[in-house]
Amino acid sequence: MPAKQPPRYLDNHATTRTDPRVVEAMLPFFSERFGNAASIGHSFGDDAARAVETAREQVASLVGARPEEVIFTSGATEANNLALKGLLSTSGNRRHLVVSEVEHPSVLDPVSRLARDGCRVTRVGCDTAGQVDPAEVAAAIEPDTALVSVMWANNEVGTINPVAEIADRCADHGVVFHTDAVQAVGRIPVNCRNVTAGLLALSAHKIYGPKGIGALIVRRGSQRIRLLPQIEGGGHESHLRSGTLPVPLIVGFGTACRLAADALESESVRLAGLDKTLAAGIRKRLEGVHVNGHPDDRLPGNMNLGFEGVDGDALLAGLKRIAVSSGSACTTADPGTSHVLAAMGVPQTLSRASLRFGLGRFNTEDDILAAIDDVVGTVERLRTTTRPG
Repeated sequence: MPAKQPPRYLDNHATTRTDPRVVEAMLPFFSERFGNAASIGHSFGDDAARAVETAREQVASLVGARPEEVIFTSGATEANNLALKGLLSTSGNRRHLVVSEVEHPSVLDPVSRLARDGCRVTRVGCDTAGQVDPAEVAAAIEPDTALVSVMWANNEVGTINPVAEIADRCADHGVVFHTDAVQAVGRIPVNCRNVTAGLLALSAHKIYGPKGIGALIVRRGSQRIRLLPQIEGGGHESHLRSGTLPVPLIVGFGTACRLAADALESESVRLAGLDKTLAAGIRKRLEGVHVNGHPDDRLPGNMNLGFEGVDGDALLAGLKRIAVSSGSACTTADPGTSHVLAAMGVPQTLSRASLRFGLGRFNTEDDILAAIDDVVGTVERLRTTTRPG
């Protein structure tokens, strides 16, 4: 009997497979080149320190920042926490922040904590495509606003926000702009020189790097940004994030950034083509299929589809040939209706029957054809079994 084939992986917004070239770059730093980057004065430490600085340059280059602006963290969740809590802890009497309703939980949860600790929070909505209006953000800014946080691109529906305009509105009011750019980095151009974001978070495992490493970009310019460290004990990373640096992970992160920069344009075109093939193939064979998110301003490789007339749990469980998700991987501990789709005005029944397809570097057209067949067959079966009479 032939071995059972694993499902085809189409959940690249949750995490990506570590690129073999990244793994190859990391391996020596687990064994032969194992020094502590903070050990000054011998060759092992110096070698590790040089490797870290090379990776810092690679990360900075991908997002148009300077190497000294890159603060390594354990991931984007920590980076977002450092940005939000760190800034509000040093903002004095400015205790108001503005955040969009469709942010990732790694932003919304720290914001809720800050609210419980006495900060005032204004939450701005989005349109039916999931896009945040810069004018609404600007209208929410008050004299005591310390920070505005709006994600670069949405992790569930792929909608890209007009972050350059939002950042400019914040700069006009002298307010720091923070953006969670995790899903955008490596998929579309992200350049700190073109967007006046003071704080920007990114993560390695979304761009074919290892889990457990990310970064917060803390811009250095005319607007001085002061953050209170959330982890203390040694003053590493410009005194903003103490702890022994995970050199193998940092090397992997840097390599992943270099590879992403090299392939950004061609890969974006390829993934956008696969998106169109997927959506067109499913909608050609099924009625009652809705595209969630912006029709044009969306990430290549993201397709969020809602299916009328089926139970969402049954739909996800019924798919055998592909691995997809029903929303953010960081909300599975608290399942329910997507807060993103709810903010967009998607009906609850359709929201619960929506799937997020995350296409990535290792996906092929064969994967897309398999996904079309699996989704169409599953939806048809469920609609037949639930049809009255």
